[in-house]
Amino acid sequence: MTWRRCARGTAGADQPRVLASRSSIEQTTEVLLCLSPGEAADLKEGINFLRNKKTGKDFILYKSKNRMRACKNVCKHQGGLFIKDIEDLDGRSVRCTKHNWRLDVSTMKNVNPPGSFCQDELVVEMDEDNGLLLLELNPPNPWDSEPRSPEHLAFGEVQITYLTHACMDLKLGDKRMVFDPWLTGPAFARGWWLLHEPPSDWLERLCQADLIYISHMHSDHLSYPTLKELAGRRPDIPIYVGNTERPVFWNLNQSGVQLTNINIVPFGIWQQVDKNLRFMILMDGVHPEMDTCIIVEYKGHKILNTVDCTRPNGGRLPEKVALMMSDFAGGASGFPMTFSGGKFTEEWKAQFIKAERKKLLNYKARLVKDLQPRIYCPFAGYFVESHPSDKYIKETNIKNDPNELNNLIKKNSDVVTWTPRPGATLDLSRMLKDPTDSKGIIEPPEGTKIYKDSWDFEPYLNILNAAVGDEIFLHSSWIKEYFTWAGFKDYNLVVRMIETDEDFSPFPGGYDYLVDFLDLSFPKERPSREHPYEEIRSRVDVIRHVVKNGLLWDNLYIGFQTRLQRSPDIYHHLFWNHFQIKLPLTPPNWRSFLMHCG
Repeated sequence: MTWRRCARGTAGADQPRVLASRSSIEQTTEVLLCLSPGEAADLKEGINFLRNKKTGKDFILYKSKNRMRACKNVCKHQGGLFIKDIEDLDGRSVRCTKHNWRLDVSTMKNVNPPGSFCQDELVVEMDEDNGLLLLELNPPNPWDSEPRSPEHLAFGEVQITYLTHACMDLKLGDKRMVFDPWLTGPAFARGWWLLHEPPSDWLERLCQADLIYISHMHSDHLSYPTLKELAGRRPDIPIYVGNTERPVFWNLNQSGVQLTNINIVPFGIWQQVDKNLRFMILMDGVHPEMDTCIIVEYKGHKILNTVDCTRPNGGRLPEKVALMMSDFAGGASGFPMTFSGGKFTEEWKAQFIKAERKKLLNYKARLVKDLQPRIYCPFAGYFVESHPSDKYIKETNIKNDPNELNNLIKKNSDVVTWTPRPGATLDLSRMLKDPTDSKGIIEPPEGTKIYKDSWDFEPYLNILNAAVGDEIFLHSSWIKEYFTWAGFKDYNLVVRMIETDEDFSPFPGGYDYLVDFLDLSFPKERPSREHPYEEIRSRVDVIRHVVKNGLLWDNLYIGFQTRLQRSPDIYHHLFWNHFQIKLPLTPPNWRSFLMHCG
């Protein structure tokens, strides 16, 4: 196949292209908070919570004698607000209200979970009168390079058709672009299934596209079942992905999908498709190693798709775009539905989920208010845990209603909102000219099936079940072989792995074993030293499929195919981050393993 690392140029050129120069727009400095000399003198030793009353933005300043450090009061993990940590005895840490992460503001490092993100710091300056300024150094906005003024759009010139979940079909003049095609099969092994029935001509639409953007490697965006159908008809279709540390298509060869025109794009540089159309891929500020978002510009009109990014482009995004789309639903995590023991009662889970969904709605509404797009569309959240064995997850993993978010946006701004249905088409020119135009949004014909009521489980479950009886698992030494390959060690954590049936009861004849990651040993009993402990029960078909193919544990965790207990109740970021993102790019060599076993 052909891999291309692209810079500027027209999509589909035959040779890799390299760009030497970048935008010449200068970096700027923004004053976020200004304290008078009296207010600066009143700062106490230790932690100070501050607010800019004009903007409503919150900050944290840590003072130790003459040394000061500061940051925005926004947790880098998922945007939660920090408050005083009642367990903090040294006066140096704050606690996030979203997931109880603890930040040591004297170092700007998280202490729980250890080894996770560092908080982005602000510059603290004293002025000549002993007042205090909090400054943010802002890099140039890459989309401002070679700016273009919006030109006239004819009716029908730019049309956006929703297909399903995060998949949009964009008509941009005489070009067609598709986002994140997941249109058949499951995501995350067998945990997620499409909520909406895609239009019957979805495959024809994909085949007619001039280019496809895939935001990241999660299987509700990078859908190999969908791409297999596409590759059977048009293997050379140009596909564009960001130049992430973990390649989006890291598992392409093993997938068996024959795609021959994958283009790897550097971040923050315009990719010219034709004289009117260009796009730019940006990285996520929280997960730059894997997550991306995109700006598409046609005749000076920008379409912003933040997809699943937690802090797209570090929180710096273009304002007043023509159309913005983003995720909204929540529920895309194994936490807390798959946890048990301690505080994880059904009542606690229900209250947590309710609070989290409300926080997400408020965050998205605030983001839309700040960016002021002309039109906003909530998408990338239309999935359902439809397999009968996941009935508990389906009933408890409550997700946000897009109409609830849109109503919240309307209360706080004049932004026009669009709740998409499969096959519905938005005419950008009509909507920009007159949002009340009856032809601005064309809904699917009356009687069109909107929601799926059946899913073809069997072919995909058969693939998973095939791993259960694989020869590898006749030899207990596969356990050492696998975790040695995984490469995670020198971390004080003991994990008990239990293979289970559909109901998470021990699988007859299955494996039940301990892994001590401090020295990567496999003891018969838990070690006598003090250590954190996790118990992970996994459905045998999924865990063996993951092990056999060297896949990421998102299939287990985000796919709801595990049940977890931990003592103490601490999130081990380094452990989960490794198995969800940083496993080796090549699968275990089971052929060599079996030869040695023989």
